[in-house]
Amino acid sequence: MDERHAVAVWRALLPVVAALSLTACQQPAGGTPGPAAGTPPPGHGAVFLGAGDCGSRGETVGEVPCGSEKAAARVLERHAGAPSDGPACPPTTDFVLHISEGGPPGKAAVPRAYACMRNLESPHPGDPGQGGGPLTVVGDCVHGPRGGEVRETACDGSGERPPGFEIRSAVARRALCPETTDLFVQLGGERPVGCAHRV
Repeated sequence: MDERHAVAVWRALLPVVAALSLTACQQPAGGTPGPAAGTPPPGHGAVFLGAGDCGSRGETVGEVPCGSEKAAARVLERHAGAPSDGPACPPTTDFVLHISEGGPPGKAAVPRAYACMRNLESPHPGDPGQGGGPLTVVGDCVHGPRGGEVRETACDGSGERPPGFEIRSAVARRALCPETTDLFVQLGGERPVGCAHRV
């Protein structure tokens, strides 16, 4: 039995508020949510929820044709292992689907993996300024700091908390941020420092 007969449980991170440890004008440390547990549902592709495949709605996600009325999100990328050990998802990711290792008794197990998902329709919490998604990117807003942490929130003020800072650029190190920077936010990637300004 191959991966297409697997079943996956996911935890949609909508809206995800990325908790970032930081203090004003200091290099922060970031945090990522842990993987969700689950066992994988029947799919249609050669690989369960491979790049370009679509998943259904609900807590238990099945692989469905992208033209189906049950289709809710498309896989942008799929990687083996846990997100903390593998490549980062693309900036346009709306949520991360955690695929747990498992399979029916006596059959080949589906390896642990994660899929970077984007909703087929709005809303897109992963887009800059929308206040969600698994990544914090240039164009996002945060509120805080409170207890040394800030959290992402919608730039238009529609979130639970109003925005306090907007991340306007990303650089390799703090010294490259503009002198007017009010807060440094850890983003990850090749340009891991976000230069945030009060709004």
